[in-house]
Amino acid sequence: MKKRSLFLSTALLLVLSVVLAACGGGSGGGSSEGEGNKEVDFIGIATGGTGGTYYPLGGTFAKIIEDETGIKSSASTSGASAENMAAIKDSKTEIAFTQTDIASYASEGTEMFSDNKVENARGIATLYPETIQIVTTKDSGIKSVEDLKGKVVSVGEAGSGTLLNAKQILEVHGITLEDLEARNLSFDDSTTGIQDGTIDAAFITSGTPTGAVEGLAATEDIAIVPVESGKISELIEKYPYYSEDEIPAGTYSKVDEAVTTVAVRAMLVTNADISEEVIYDVTKAIFENTDAITHAKGELIKAEDGLKGMGIELHPGAKKYFDEKGVSME
Repeated sequence: MKKRSLFLSTALLLVLSVVLAACGGGSGGGSSEGEGNKEVDFIGIATGGTGGTYYPLGGTFAKIIEDETGIKSSASTSGASAENMAAIKDSKTEIAFTQTDIASYASEGTEMFSDNKVENARGIATLYPETIQIVTTKDSGIKSVEDLKGKVVSVGEAGSGTLLNAKQILEVHGITLEDLEARNLSFDDSTTGIQDGTIDAAFITSGTPTGAVEGLAATEDIAIVPVESGKISELIEKYPYYSEDEIPAGTYSKVDEAVTTVAVRAMLVTNADISEEVIYDVTKAIFENTDAITHAKGELIKAEDGLKGMGIELHPGAKKYFDEKGVSME
């Protein structure tokens, strides 16, 4: 009898588990978290190195988000654009800074993402021009992109957006990385290298003024190498996500003339799984509190420009905010 009772009890438990699974379990269940349904109680913001623009802006955004939405938020350093897109793919961060060109490569599975397509990234907004700055000293003798041949040049960290920008600008000038003594350095290490004479010049893609370059300009007579207008047109024709840009005179100490160059745009991306409500609140918090942004780039962060250059799918929460503001994709 004891064996029979044990058997019946076991059978009953099995039947109950099947019924419960049918009613409430499985990937098709109405209560499961799908795309756009994930609520969060913490928002991590992946930025870049401490010498760039992403990091200080990320810290400001984290404070705005926490103050306005009540969601605890924090910014962290990273290898910037490409690394940040990989972090979104692996759900290692909720929000990340990146360049518009890198976001497009990641979503399309091209360039450095040819074997690592990022399908779950969604755009929040584009922010401001990411200016490509070719930094050197006045004593270096480097006055043009062609003068970089044979020089020791930092072209950005491995896998970074800066590295791809450097390759493409060099390309339209008929130069390859093999024509340089290329170094893969962070912005801080690049400017330190220029200061101590171990490198001659550095490509830096960042909003201006860039902290690392300001620090260098405080101790050295720096020069910014221009990209000539003919080459700018050639670059934009081949890579349409670039736009013509200018570094105004006085942006850095003793740089007394405006410098022609090109830019991509900085943007914020998020994970498709995060709920519409959360990303709506985050987007609104940032754009309704731009007066709290003390960095110089804060003046360029405007809702009406928030979809310029957006090359990936927009998150529904961000779309809801921009629809309310009457802003649409170009």
